[in-house]
Amino acid sequence: MTKADLVDKVTSLGDLTRRDGEIIVETLFDSVIGALKSGDKIEIRGFGSFRTRQRKARTGRNPKTGDKVDVPAKRVPFFKPSKELRDAVNPGGVKAKSLKDMQHIDPHHPPAM
Repeated sequence: MTKADLVDKVTSLGDLTRRDGEIIVETLFDSVIGALKSGDKIEIRGFGSFRTRQRKARTGRNPKTGDKVDVPAKRVPFFKPSKELRDAVNPGGVKAKSLKDMQHIDPHHPPAM
């Protein structure tokens, strides 16, 4: 889905012009971006939460030349989906093995796959 598709979806929900739909979508995105810029966390119940994470400075490599490149520390946006969203995307999805189930596995003789 693109931004234009989202505007069309918002516009079709009510008696709105395309310009009204664009303003609503832009306001939502600008609000999320503004909050993340100021270091705030955004939580939308039933959908997920947005926040920033700090990445440390590191030494990377230029894939084309192989030269070492210093990559500075930076903040990056991070999205964590809610349980409801994960369940909606994976209906009847595979349940993760519990810690109790994993304790019975011999690390030297794992079960056959």
